[in-house]
Amino acid sequence: MKKGIMIMLSLLISAVSFGQEKNKKMTFEVDGKCDMCKVRIEKAALSVPGVKYAVWDIPTHQLSMVVDERKTNAMEIKSAIVQVGHDTKELKATEEAYESVHPCCKYREDNTDDSKKH
Repeated sequence: MKKGIMIMLSLLISAVSFGQEKNKKMTFEVDGKCDMCKVRIEKAALSVPGVKYAVWDIPTHQLSMVVDERKTNAMEIKSAIVQVGHDTKELKATEEAYESVHPCCKYREDNTDDSKKH
């Protein structure tokens, strides 16, 4: 009886650990405009434990990452990004965080492309 319970417990733990990937590719949209935004967004993503690689593409606004799902998840990364003033589809930066970005990085006010100004 004791051995049966231990075997079942081991199988359960194994199944849970296999459900999380060590190197999972993840992509989502992050609002921004320029190279300064790119540096800020990538730095915020890489500050989250478990994010191994992060690149934000200016024209598409796509943040591509490689993450260890055992250490983090998409919402933790998005939370770090909104704290530095950039919106995602699910989370919006607070006014205070948004106001902390450089004036030319203000993406909510207009749709001009300032990426070549920096």
